Amino acid sequence: MISVRRNGAIKVAASILNMLSKRIIPCLDIKEGRVVKGVKFLGLRDAGDPVEVAKVYDEQGADELVFLDITASFEKRKTLLALVEKIAANIFMPFTVGGGIGEISDIRNLLNAGAEKVSVNTQAVKFPELISSAAKRFGSQCIVVAIDAKRQQDHWEVFINGGRTPTGIDALAWAEKAARLGAGEILLTSMDCDGTKNGYDLELTRAITQKVNIPVIASGGAGVLEDFYNVFVKAGADAALAASLFHYQELDVKQVKNYLKEKGVAVRI
Repeated sequence: MISVRRNGAIKVAASILNMLSKRIIPCLDIKEGRVVKGVKFLGLRDAGDPVEVAKVYDEQGADELVFLDITASFEKRKTLLALVEKIAANIFMPFTVGGGIGEISDIRNLLNAGAEKVSVNTQAVKFPELISSAAKRFGSQCIVVAIDAKRQQDHWEVFINGGRTPTGIDALAWAEKAARLGAGEILLTSMDCDGTKNGYDLELTRAITQKVNIPVIASGGAGVLEDFYNVFVKAGADAALAASLFHYQELDVKQVKNYLKEKGVAVRI
């Protein structure tokens, strides 16, 4: 009996630790079937085959992977389902897919193709009811609302269509609304910091984490190990997403996790 209770307690403790652990998430920005990366959403350059890149991150112990078909919404087409299926078949970590999602059937198709979560951005801004409908149908845990935000004097504005189109919507207000509608997570990208490697936008991230009671993934600007520590400890992010830093092998996921563990940040090793 004591052994059973002890084992049960260990499992509960492990579950709590996993929930509290900070996540490191590589991102695959996909254009024309290839991984690409730019600076502030511009000047895209090739970073490899998405399946092979995804397998490397799986081997390195990444907590999750995000796949964003960055031109799907702008080009008014659906996400590349065949590529999603191929990536899902080659990795074992949770997998979030975004780009070109406009209706419930798109979400269902992506989940059936192997995604654990979907990320909605442009269509969620245009039709917020998509968030609530999707959350009711598939569960909030499957619905990530991506917010691309750019500083405009005294606030941050939401942009859509891969950062091409300003909306006039305040990013903090939109994050609050998305959470109320049933989003399970916010993927927050600072357009000002994206690809610069000058560090995450701590002010923006902190402002969002203080506004919502759902997990926030910080994106845009990772350049050195300290940037990950800062976005977790100083800005309250639940996860940190990075792309070019990992794609061009300046750092790898294991290095980041070992550094964070040494600094006292809870991570899954």
